[in-house]
Formats: sequence, C-alpha cells, structure tokens
Amino acid sequence: MEQKSKVLVVEDDTGIRQSLFETLGALGFAVGEASNGEEALLRLRMVDYNAVLLDIAMPGMGGKEACRRIHRSYPQIPVVMLTVRDGEDDVVESLELGASDYVTKPFQIRELTARLRAVIRRHQALSAGPSAGPVTVFAVGDLSLDIAHRRVEKRGKEIILAPKEFETLRCLIENAGRPVPHQHLLKSVWGPHYSGEREYLRTIINQLRKKLEDDRTRPVYILTESHIGYRFRENDE
Repeated sequence: MEQKSKVLVVEDDTGIRQSLFETLGALGFAVGEASNGEEALLRLRMVDYNAVLLDIAMPGMGGKEACRRIHRSYPQIPVVMLTVRDGEDDVVESLELGASDYVTKPFQIRELTARLRAVIRRHQALSAGPSAGPVTVFAVGDLSLDIAHRRVEKRGKEIILAPKEFETLRCLIENAGRPVPHQHLLKSVWGPHYSGEREYLRTIINQLRKKLEDDRTRPVYILTESHIGYRFRENDE
C-alpha cells in the first residue's frame, strides 16, 4: 500500500482548518493540525511531515516568521503559504524566506492539492540526491536545456539565446514548478543592484516567449504569477 503524504495544516480559523482536515484527508493525505506558528513548530518536532500548509495571517507568531523558522530548522520540508489575493508583497517575502509555493484565498481544492503534491514530489526528488553528479540537462515538453554547453533546443532544433535570456531561462527551469519572484530573478541575472528594474525582466521574458512558445500570448512554459514573478512549468502540468 502506498504511504500517505503527511501534511501539517497551520490555520487559526477553526472552520477553515477543519474543512481542510476533512477534505485533504478524503483525498488521501494524512493531515495534522496546528492553530498557530508556535504549535506548528512543536508538532514538527514530533512528526515527520512531508509538507506544511501555512496561513500567512495568524495571531501571535505570524505565518512569515513561522515560515522562516521552519525553513531554518527543517529545510527538507516544503511550505505552501495560504494568503489573500491582495497580499502580493507578503507572498514575495514568504518565498524569499523559504516558502516553496503559495495559494490564494479563496482557493480551489484541486489547485491546492496539485500544488501540495508538486512541492512534495519536488522536495523528495531533491532529498534523494543526484545519482551521478549534478543535473546539467533539463527536458520539459518539447524543450531541452543543456547548462554545461549553454544549448537550448525545441523539438531537436537549436534556439539561439542571448546571454541574459539564457541565464533567466536557467534560473526559471532550475526552479521548475516554483514561483520565482521578480527581485530574485533580477538579482540572479543582473546582480544585487537591479532588484527594482522590472522592465529589464519583462523585456527578457517577452523575448524568451517569442523564441520558446508556439503562441507567446498563451504561454505554456513560462507562466506569469500575477504581481509575484514567473514560474516555469513542470512536465506533468
């Protein structure tokens, strides 16, 4: 029998917490509960959870501080943040503190479970470690990226990318399935003094979509996370 993934739901609203407990349990997860950040840290010391679903706005220790402490003490456990739709700045900060993903309220349970399964699968793969050195070739859909040879192909045909285009794509594809904030991309590709130059990033993303997407107005590889950043799709999306 396949072992259930263990998820800790951290939510101060009793009704939402109970609903998530019942729904996720019915969908095959083993669910634990905590009503605040302090209780979550206590439960993480007692149970080996596969993921934490963490509300960003809670009394006492807030979600962002809880996220920071969880990431510091349990870096192998992915954290998915629950946030309201107008909390983009909170989301960006949470991602930079170590959160693996986020879901906005009100949310569709299908989206929530897909995000949970994706981060669990991704972290389990990372925990297993590479079998023969670091991965330098990535393949998603019709695209392949060879980091060592700085080569990108689509359906076997080479696509020529400018240096900044390649580095942006590399950063996105190495975090496939995970939203990458604008500031992180800018700092990674241009350097620490360019965190506010979003026009640079928009230009590069537009150029990448022209070269990589069949229809750049309906991208399937480089996806926009509204007000947050960008996300490169995973194979099974």
